[in-house]
Amino acid sequence: MKNPGTRLKNVAAKLPDTPGVYKFLDSKGKIIYVGKALRLKKRVASYFQAGRARDSRLELLVSKVRDIKFIRASSEAEALIYEAGLIKDHNPKFNIELKDDKSYPFLKLTVNEKYPRLFLTRRRVSDGALYYGPYVNVKLLKEAVSFMKKVFPLRTCRRLRKTVCLEYHIGQCYGPCEGKITEKDYRRIAGQLKKFLEGKKDDLMQMLEREMIKFSKKQKYEKASAIKKRIEALTAIQQLHDRAQHPIFGELDELQNALNLPKLPVVIECFDISNIGGRQSVGSMVKFIAGSPRKSGYKKFRIRTVFEQDDYTMIREVVARRYSRLLDEKKTLPDLILIDGGRGHLSVAASELKKLGLEDIPVASIAKEHNHLYTLKRRAPIRLSPGSRLLLLIQRIRDEAHRVAITYHRKLRRSDKFNTELRKIKGIGPAKEKILLESFGNMEKIKRASKKKILEAGLDWRAAEGIVRYFKQKRS
Repeated sequence: MKNPGTRLKNVAAKLPDTPGVYKFLDSKGKIIYVGKALRLKKRVASYFQAGRARDSRLELLVSKVRDIKFIRASSEAEALIYEAGLIKDHNPKFNIELKDDKSYPFLKLTVNEKYPRLFLTRRRVSDGALYYGPYVNVKLLKEAVSFMKKVFPLRTCRRLRKTVCLEYHIGQCYGPCEGKITEKDYRRIAGQLKKFLEGKKDDLMQMLEREMIKFSKKQKYEKASAIKKRIEALTAIQQLHDRAQHPIFGELDELQNALNLPKLPVVIECFDISNIGGRQSVGSMVKFIAGSPRKSGYKKFRIRTVFEQDDYTMIREVVARRYSRLLDEKKTLPDLILIDGGRGHLSVAASELKKLGLEDIPVASIAKEHNHLYTLKRRAPIRLSPGSRLLLLIQRIRDEAHRVAITYHRKLRRSDKFNTELRKIKGIGPAKEKILLESFGNMEKIKRASKKKILEAGLDWRAAEGIVRYFKQKRS
């Protein structure tokens, strides 16, 4: 029979490298230990490393393990919720740190109240409310509560007020005190939160989609829109599982607030231009998902339409090429587009998006000089604090776009792939090509130029004759 340790190492090696909960089972299939991890594969594999120093309790635990099961989560904070629920349901004998329930906080959902609340408590009593936990990691728990408060904005006041407070005005309470929401709708949302706390995310998403369709058909568009935002927020945390340090409660949250974005900018695409004196120009686009580069999504562009010093036209070209193609291929669009440049670069990028019917995609630009962010809705730039997490995120994305553009530019220069169609014409070499591009600015103007204009640019009669004849034959 195969050594259990070797088999379990193989099982651990096949686990996803994402946040989640792992369960150790004994020879009878009983759960003997439950743990959470930011990276399941790495954490579980560490138990079975040869020569690892272990205390007697851990040694005993490893000797009893015969199988490993796991539940994938979107973040470590979400894994924390699942871990506590499993420990409560199965009471694994090796999870001794949770034996004293009074030492750690619970989440309390007051379904026994007319308008339920969600909050932390260290006392568990029989009062008709629902309790989840206990939770060891209080910091992660507070992060999870912060997220849930935004997605499911239940009241936090101990006694129902007579008028709405600040929580309502910042979108973190539905305002039941002034009748801003019916009791039925409020309890429906509390029920959705209950499903989330119980880890029934798939059921919850299906429920939300059904409700959104129902309200839309009844032309209750405000309710349908609110549900859509809830779905987007829950989808966003699902997309964060491939990041070691998920920024849902950090940089991306700050970016959403700074730019007043309709949803968390999980997918960001950033553009940059690299050229030498307007000639030999290229563009780059880098893709970041959940704050991390997704190199398989990077794009490089040879500038086709302009050969003069005109960054604005180059930005127009690469933005138009990128998103017209995404539309043609019916692929997912980004949550935010960043442009390396100032207000002018932002304006031309936005105009190209509008031509494509994509004016709803948020777009912003970042100027190198002062690290200012420009948006379409604000006249004054957003000044980012030096050393702030938000600025570091933006700089990281912008610098990566710049690096890709520069690298591509150098590669093409070395391979001499910047040659234009002009080189196919007899008697036109690098020097004459340079004169033409600098004089006319782009190939379209050269193709339509008369002999007189070409002679005025500084070329001889034979070269001018050859150019006009070549492009005339191509048109015929």
